[in-house]
Amino acid sequence: MSAEQQAPDPAQPKPRARQRPEVRRAMIVLAARSVIVRNGLGATGLRDIAAEAGVSVGTVTYHFGSVAEILNEVVVLETERFYGAIVAAVDAEPDPATALRMLVEPLFDDSEEVRQHWRIWSDYWTAVARRPEVAEEYAERIRVWEACLVRVIRRGVDTGTFDVSSDGIDPSVVALKLAAYSDGVATQIAQNAPGLTNAVALTWMWEFLAQHLGVVLR
Repeated sequence: MSAEQQAPDPAQPKPRARQRPEVRRAMIVLAARSVIVRNGLGATGLRDIAAEAGVSVGTVTYHFGSVAEILNEVVVLETERFYGAIVAAVDAEPDPATALRMLVEPLFDDSEEVRQHWRIWSDYWTAVARRPEVAEEYAERIRVWEACLVRVIRRGVDTGTFDVSSDGIDPSVVALKLAAYSDGVATQIAQNAPGLTNAVALTWMWEFLAQHLGVVLR
């Protein structure tokens, strides 16, 4: 048997298959999510992300211009993973009050998935506060929960389930207020604010909605 015909040595590692650019890009984003959840955005650099993804720093910078750009993609991925099924179920729910509960309750579930979710969002809003332009082009892709909330409130107003006409508040304003309120409360939970639990947080959400929409959801 000639050298050219010899069987490959099983002890030798097989050449790594070259991945498509979109596959490698997604792999980098997943790696970045893991590092950010573990270390926080402030302690996450390109080298950390590259090491987690098993690629060179050059590969990371080929696909992304900065950690901020990667963070945007992480948040888009997180939005799709965390809210995708929730939003679909809420939009399909005919009763606005039930839909509202389905949309709010998952935010304060006592689970590691939820804790990771809020850790990412907390870091993201901190980054955006320093550089607002970071999130401008991603706003529509990451505010899907708020947009769904607007739809639910409008549906509830149209059917008479909710009443926002008495104080003249627009559904989009109520949705923005609740989004801001839930972000702040979740951040306080992450900081172990005394006496603030997920159950307490949900009670606060229901109180807010009762005040603004005239509906009791406890």
